[in-house]
Amino acid sequence: MSDTTCGRCGQTRAGFEKPPFPGAIGQRIVAQVCQSCWAEWLKQQTMLINHYGLNVMDPQARNFLTRNMQAFLFKAGEGEDVDTTKKGTINW
Repeated sequence: MSDTTCGRCGQTRAGFEKPPFPGAIGQRIVAQVCQSCWAEWLKQQTMLINHYGLNVMDPQARNFLTRNMQAFLFKAGEGEDVDTTKKGTINW
């Protein structure tokens, strides 16, 4: 396992041996994200799933999570802030 200079936190930390996510996004994570920031994303993802009551088998929910992951890790686009007034609902 090699160290990675993380594009999210700017620090040089432990990277990945293999992609934690499939496809081109997974390769980008290996190249640009440290394990610490990935762990932070997993906590955020769990919070989004629980807060909005997402079914991860639903393609729309997966797209929602992928968009939020890219915003969180790469600062690309807008991420979803958890708004407690929207609990159990989601705008696609």
